Formats: sequence, structure tokens, C-alpha cells
Amino acid sequence: MPYVEAAGARVAYRVAGSGPGVVLVHGTGGSAETSWPEMIDRLTSRWTVVRVDFAGSGDSVDGGGPLDLAALAAQVVAAAQDAGVGRFHLLGFSLGAVIAVKIAADHPDKLLSVVPLAGMLSSADPRLQMQLRLWRHLIDSDREAMTRLGMLTCFSPDYIARFDAGTLEQAMADDLAGTDWDALARQVDLDLTLDVTQEAARIAVPALVIGCRHDQIVPPVRHARVLADRIPGALYAELDCGHCAPFEVPDALIDLAEPFWRKSG
Repeated sequence: MPYVEAAGARVAYRVAGSGPGVVLVHGTGGSAETSWPEMIDRLTSRWTVVRVDFAGSGDSVDGGGPLDLAALAAQVVAAAQDAGVGRFHLLGFSLGAVIAVKIAADHPDKLLSVVPLAGMLSSADPRLQMQLRLWRHLIDSDREAMTRLGMLTCFSPDYIARFDAGTLEQAMADDLAGTDWDALARQVDLDLTLDVTQEAARIAVPALVIGCRHDQIVPPVRHARVLADRIPGALYAELDCGHCAPFEVPDALIDLAEPFWRKSG
């Protein structure tokens, strides 16, 4: 696995496929390996796909301590440059969407387009603050409850209903055992402070903001739609799913993104 030293971290990333560059940035609690499994085969048949572990995630290593949005953005850009994809399309999911907005505002020369998925302008919304503080409390006090809450809020009710009780219990057991809880706590601490209101207004590259209609974490009417309104000239679309669109509706997500990428260069 390749690494690049950037913004205080040894940043791990994965590269696969061929064609124009697409960089994928995961969200809170995710990683380059775990966040895109349902999408990667289809994407790599047409694109050179770079998946980045920003600091606090996956195989990247840093010195610990509070995470900084600007540093995470710099790490993603450094990984893309090290991967040799030139100018690239950028898709960021959840926290990754906020990182993508920061990159699009500060590094327009590096991008062909930006797609923030299930993102936000700011985490100051009282409901979101309540949710994030509950996450932070449960990370410290009841990690099994945090895992169950995550399952309930990350996916739409219809998606959860597809699985039997045994499958759900096994998924929660795997998630409980596989989560890096210290890293998750650091990311939630960052989530509590997010604000890219000024950056969004400066974006000059083509942008497609995607909301998730049944998102219980960042409901689109309060977040994704507001983000789209703030970005000059941004397009907006919604997927019929919960927050975790890359798992729930991977093909529908690709069907939205690919025509936009082709049109944008």
C-alpha cells in the first residue's frame, strides 16, 4: 500500500483502475477499505480510483490529538498528487463531503469537479449537535449501544428490513469489534466543530451536491440542500436512501455521478 507524508501524518491510500482520476473521501468512522466496497469494481472499470485514509482512519498514522479540517484536506490532496492522477474528480461522503468542500475552495487547480454526498455547511444545527454529543458519550460509555444507534440512523428503514435478525446481529458484532474507537472519538470531536460556510461560497469548479432523502444524521432539507444553495452554480440531486448511500444504493450513486464527471471533463 502506498503512503505519502503530509500535514503531520503518514497517509495511506489505495489506487486501482484506469482512466480519468476519481478521488473518494470517506466519512466519520470509515476508511478507504471499508467505505466503498459496493462501488469499487464498477468505478475501476472506467476510472483511476484513489481512496484515501485521512489521519485517524484506516492505515494512516499520525501523532494523535485533535484533528484539523485543513490538515485532512491537505492530506487528501497530497495522496492524489502522489498517486499521479493529475486533476481529478472528488467525491466526499459525510465528513468527507466537508473535506471535499474545503479542497474545492482552496485547491481549485487540482479538481475537475466536486461531489459532496450527505454533507453539510456547518454542524452548528442543534439537532446535529445533540446527535454528535450522544455519539461522543456512547463512545466512552456504551460502545454496543453506539453500534446499534449507528445501524439505526445510517440506513433507511426499508434497507434494514431486507435483513433477518441474525444478519443484523452479526453485522453489529463485526462493527463493534472492528471499530477503532479512539479514532472515531477524534473524528466526532472534529464533526462538532465543522463550518465550511465561507469555503462553499468560494467554490468555482463544477459541483453536484447529493442529499439522501431518508438521512437521519444530516437530513437534506437542513443540510445538503442548504449546502447546494451556498455553492455558486451547484447542481442538486437526491437519492432515495438513508445516510450511507455508498452501501445502500451504490449503483444509483454511480449513475448520478458518472454523467456529471464526464460532462465536467
